[in-house]
Amino acid sequence: MTVDIRVIRAGQMYRYYSRETVVGDGRRPARTPLRAAQEQAGVPAGRWMGRGLAALGLAPGEEVAEAQLRNLFGERGRHPYADRIEADRLAAGDFPKKAYRAGALGRRVTVTGVDFVFRPQPTIYLLWAFGDEETCRVIEAAHERAIVRVLEWIEDEVAVIRFGKGGIYRVRPPGGLVAARFRHYEARSGRPLLHDHVLLSVKGQRLDGKWGSIHTTALHENTVAASALYNELVAAEVCEELGLATEPRTVTPGRRPVMEIAGVPHELIRWTARRSDQNAACLTELEHEYVTAIDDDGEPKFLPVVSERARAKLNTIATRKTRPPKQKTQPLAQLRAWWKTSAILTSGVAADVITSLLEYARAAAVTIRARVVAVVDVALAAVDVAATVFVMNDGGRFHRRHLLAEARRHLALVLRGRRRDPGLDDQVVAAAISTHCLDISEPKTVRGLEAGYRLYTARWALSDLPARRRPPAPAPDPDRQPPADPGEPAAHRHPGQDAGEWEIPRIPLQYERALLAGAAVRAKLRTATATAVRDRAYDVVAHQQAAMPEQLLTPEPADPEHDDQEPEAGPPDAIDMTALRALRESRTDVEALDLTDDRLRRLQDAYTKAADDSRARADRNAGQGGTDTVRPAREGDQRAHHPQQPSSYQGPGAGR
Repeated sequence: MTVDIRVIRAGQMYRYYSRETVVGDGRRPARTPLRAAQEQAGVPAGRWMGRGLAALGLAPGEEVAEAQLRNLFGERGRHPYADRIEADRLAAGDFPKKAYRAGALGRRVTVTGVDFVFRPQPTIYLLWAFGDEETCRVIEAAHERAIVRVLEWIEDEVAVIRFGKGGIYRVRPPGGLVAARFRHYEARSGRPLLHDHVLLSVKGQRLDGKWGSIHTTALHENTVAASALYNELVAAEVCEELGLATEPRTVTPGRRPVMEIAGVPHELIRWTARRSDQNAACLTELEHEYVTAIDDDGEPKFLPVVSERARAKLNTIATRKTRPPKQKTQPLAQLRAWWKTSAILTSGVAADVITSLLEYARAAAVTIRARVVAVVDVALAAVDVAATVFVMNDGGRFHRRHLLAEARRHLALVLRGRRRDPGLDDQVVAAAISTHCLDISEPKTVRGLEAGYRLYTARWALSDLPARRRPPAPAPDPDRQPPADPGEPAAHRHPGQDAGEWEIPRIPLQYERALLAGAAVRAKLRTATATAVRDRAYDVVAHQQAAMPEQLLTPEPADPEHDDQEPEAGPPDAIDMTALRALRESRTDVEALDLTDDRLRRLQDAYTKAADDSRARADRNAGQGGTDTVRPAREGDQRAHHPQQPSSYQGPGAGR
């Protein structure tokens, strides 16, 4: 996720924001005015945003004054001009208590706002860090417009004001919301990280003119959908303005791929992820303590495996433990020079790639846009979205917001950085709900009657979905078991295993099974609704092509000037999209979908068989013990072990 949320409370937490967050995460000197501290830190002044500014006498883009920020967020939700209002009422002869209440926005609250942190994907802010002034201007403008669009969506679809006994009544704030935006340039580690803190006030005005409080739980529940919308908008505008394209990259095997700008080397992302490496090492230690923890009676405290929920909690603990102290902020020009020098010296990427990063990304975009056709089929997208959400939510129960977030992720995967029509995500969600979801809400409760809180499940059962095929696991080695107590000496290590490493039992991740669930539902679509879909022109082939890995696409046609050369060896099982398009013209769309799924299934079996054969050969070689003969690995074996090899479209210097 690239959008985080945190509650702001009056008191000590607000003082933290006023001392550090508003001045670029630096340390604000005592008794230093806000604007002077921002100039010393080299960050721009905060700006007001939101449609609710008119009711408070403010304008979008106006500079945030320190007194305004203190009244709205530090004084439990008062008017930004509460000091002036109170002085005017006192001058008119009102009592001090009445004059003080005149500057309040409804009831006093403890939670005065939420802090939304918006940051683009790493490849985007790397282009911003190493690009010229024009590139920086385009990326920052796209970043700001995406924030405005997400805030408008929150105002129209998410934010509600609760009132009445127990908050039984809920209404959208018709006038909109009020927020203050502060720009930051770097992370705690000093590496580039373009991000904005948007302090959103919980105060909203109802139709009767009274001020109420925004329900913060609704903001937390829709953070994933907001993050998906922000990623989609930023990537689309940056790609359209700079001539780029996005590609899916698998960061963690078994988890959802992330959409990054094609052509930016992954080594640069690793260069910015110094905290991620520290967090991963700490997480491994915490998992070791988790599975070996025992109580006073010698019984295990927790389950002997690490579930996804436990891993998420341990990851939060590791993030807090490895959090470095904040550094002194520096001007942006000085930061850019230091970033480029540090990347050239320590990232392992060639200097010409870093200095010409935009050109490499544009070259990769030309290849991707020529090979991947951006066609969105709402019906097929609804299948993938419903299947993924159904499998990845515990118990197979979900709300509309889960479908909306997944629909936005799916569109970003298919479009590869192209703009989409407004409302296309809502169309995919509506198709998924009407065709593949079953409403299981309980209308007895008030919340169950609301459209955003209606509870759904899929129209199929988990038992109907195929199980993921796993390669045969080797017999467990008793010497590799973890120690019964963390204080005991380390166990025997397997050859090739780093010190302190041992295999921690984990519950399998669910995203790969969600992909198989989508294939199973598409198979049902062929058999159960073949007659219904024959009359509709599905672009099945383009839909499948946009969502499949780049390694399975057909290679580019050979240059006619070099026909006499031997063809370069490529993936033997690449899908010939030209043949599939010709087949689609002569057959029904359902039959074309059948052939595409069958082709993908045979490719999966071929890769699994190659991996099993290679593993068997490695076991035989390891068992020979005394031989020193090294047998060269065949090209097919290497491809089976490294399915995420960079392809030709990543630019001339992508692998350096």
